[in-house]
Amino acid sequence: MEEEKKEIQPKVYVEKKKSRFPQVLLVIIVAFISSFISTATTYILLTRNNTTDGSNNQTTQKIEIQATDSPVVAIAEKASPSIVCIKVNSFSQGYFGGIQESTSEGSGIIYSEDGYIITNYHVIESAIKNSNASIYVTLANSDESIQAEIVGGDKATDLAVIKIDKTGLPAAEFGNSSELKVGELAVAIGNPLGEEFAGSVTVGYISALNRKITTDGRTYNLIQTDAAINVGNSGGALLNSEGKVIGINSVKVSVTGVEGLGFAIPIDEALPIIEQLIENKKVIRPYIGVVGFNLSKENINRDDIPEGVYVESVYANTPASKAGIQKGDIIISIDGTDITTMEELNEIKNKKQIGDNVVLGIYRSGKEIEVELTLEADENISEDTTN
Repeated sequence: MEEEKKEIQPKVYVEKKKSRFPQVLLVIIVAFISSFISTATTYILLTRNNTTDGSNNQTTQKIEIQATDSPVVAIAEKASPSIVCIKVNSFSQGYFGGIQESTSEGSGIIYSEDGYIITNYHVIESAIKNSNASIYVTLANSDESIQAEIVGGDKATDLAVIKIDKTGLPAAEFGNSSELKVGELAVAIGNPLGEEFAGSVTVGYISALNRKITTDGRTYNLIQTDAAINVGNSGGALLNSEGKVIGINSVKVSVTGVEGLGFAIPIDEALPIIEQLIENKKVIRPYIGVVGFNLSKENINRDDIPEGVYVESVYANTPASKAGIQKGDIIISIDGTDITTMEELNEIKNKKQIGDNVVLGIYRSGKEIEVELTLEADENISEDTTN
């Protein structure tokens, strides 16, 4: 039998085309889950680090700043009631026959509970020179204007005292300016630009001590501070960290065009003047009894003479005449301290008491001699050219 041949048919495989959408969806789902796990892990780690105690040096800690009271708050609360506003109304004849009124303002410090108030001479100078002027005082936290009377003033030190008819006032507490050190806290209270800004507080430091500033032919020994002292602050208080008055602010002595440069009269030098004004209504100083002027460089170089105060004339029956001081003498020292100007001579002499003995160094006819004299009082002497 013939073997039956079977025809083998080739198998044809047809590959079915699969959709790619499920794969893409799977990739997106996996990426989302991974991102969620990563974010959650990071949050947990950060939260754990923020709550970790200080044993780990790399721990992030939350720092909170606690509110604290500045010492200036206590200083202002203590001293502000003792600072007043001073207003001077002056009347003068106008050019065309009318009456002109002018107003100036400044600050003051309550010296005693019975109404005595300290201020600067230049604050009330218009009232001192004009009998038609009126002075009014406004106390802290008050709108009442109280008329004041002039007790006395001293142009040489730029100090004055006025008084209001009122008792029970909050007198300021006074410190010691001689104990101050550069760098200490300084607080100024006054009325910059007038009553509108009454009771303004500015803060700084003691920048320098014993600053010698000359203005209007007079030399002042002052405290320098960077606490803002503006027009209207004159007569106000410069305070230390205890709220005690250590200086009387003055813008009469100022440097224009410079910020952070204020000056105050040291309270140790001011109080003796204030006490004299209250007691005598004027300051009675010791005097020598000469009229003199400062020698110029031209005089010194031309005549080959030392620097000093040239004696132009000597008053009769004065300490100078009694000691034999003559016209043409040059005063070159007082009590061993060299001087070159009348201002320097006055500064040293005014620290003496009436009745004190002083020794003057005199240059006369090419020789230096010493003359001893006893200081006397003269209430009418002018300190601009006389001593």
